[in-house]
Amino acid sequence: MSASTQALSPPHRDPDTRARLGWTLVALVLLWPLLVLAEFRPWALFDAGNLRVMGSFLGGFLPPATSTEFLGYLLDATLETMAIATAGIALALLLAVPLSILSTRALAVSKIGPGPGRLGDRMARAAGRALLTFLRAIPEIVWALMFVRVLGLGPAAGVLALAITYGGMLGKVYTEILESIDTRPARAILEAGGGRFAALAYGLLPNAAQELTSYTVYRWECAVRASVIMGFVGAGGLGQLMDQSMKMLNGGEAATILFVFLVLVLFADSLSATLRRALA
Repeated sequence: MSASTQALSPPHRDPDTRARLGWTLVALVLLWPLLVLAEFRPWALFDAGNLRVMGSFLGGFLPPATSTEFLGYLLDATLETMAIATAGIALALLLAVPLSILSTRALAVSKIGPGPGRLGDRMARAAGRALLTFLRAIPEIVWALMFVRVLGLGPAAGVLALAITYGGMLGKVYTEILESIDTRPARAILEAGGGRFAALAYGLLPNAAQELTSYTVYRWECAVRASVIMGFVGAGGLGQLMDQSMKMLNGGEAATILFVFLVLVLFADSLSATLRRALA
């Protein structure tokens, strides 16, 4: 083909450009009333008066508190927060693992073929999914408020609140991960007469271990952050210390606590990457 012919030929275009543009416009049209309903006005942040208020608020966080007495309290609260998050996730796994095994269609023996237990298996799987929905539907702060009334102030309320809500979240996502990978090895094990645990261990986990581990560590990170909110209702940890600092208008202490949260998040990211490399 000559250079002149190439110059006259039309440029290559993505055939889906118009469809993508159309869907983008539809999304914007639908999003606008939602933003109006949510009173989303980000330009108000740049108002001169609001900028002065924000500057004054942020200025109160400097310099961070570094007194020996406060750092001692901070260390105790940090250890308590990590204990709450770790114990909460451990108990959540006791709920999530069996419920996800029960709810995963790839591990359903009734899917192999006709048999007397098909109806019962379907009902059990539906009940497991319904329980996971119930557990994750109620926010952990609601459970924390209830357990604080029952058990009193302290970390026990936070542990139980995390265990219930995160048990539902972990079970739901575990189920979706196990169903999203290649399920043919697990199906072959079941058809050969193997049990659910054999199908899980040898058919699904080898391909899903990295993603399951990464999500579990991410949920542990979320549990650390959730302890802040629950600490405001007396569930202990860094959140309770943050509540005390904010009530005393001590921004320096709050800044140091926020720095500790940043370190914990970085630690969770590093732990997740290390475990993923180990399971690769």
